[in-house]
Amino acid sequence: QVQLVQSGGGLVQAGGSLRLSCAASWGTFSRDTMGWFRQSPGKEREFVAAIDWIGRTDYAESVKGRFTITRDNAKNTVFLQMDSMKPEDTAVYYCAADRSSIGLIRPTPGEYDYWGQGTQVTVSS
Repeated sequence: QVQLVQSGGGLVQAGGSLRLSCAASWGTFSRDTMGWFRQSPGKEREFVAAIDWIGRTDYAESVKGRFTITRDNAKNTVFLQMDSMKPEDTAVYYCAADRSSIGLIRPTPGEYDYWGQGTQVTVSS
């Protein structure tokens, strides 16, 4: 069964840090572009960060310098380290896999094939 299972998240004060993890169930994970998106109430799902199969990364302007995406292909897992967090980072965070774009990073949710279950991140002021 193809699935992405997320862990991490929760409540943190402004300026604090959280780390999200996302584990993939399929064996060719290392070839896939992996992304993180987030969605706040009343807003569309937005791109946060992505990493391709050779480790190239891309970030939304709003998180550059504060968030870091990494992957551990031996563990089929992608991570999102979130530092210097702000109240506006509050959202449900989703990991996603783009299994059809080797070497590309696409920031559009519709390009991603599989999604994690989502995890709430709340940053208090």
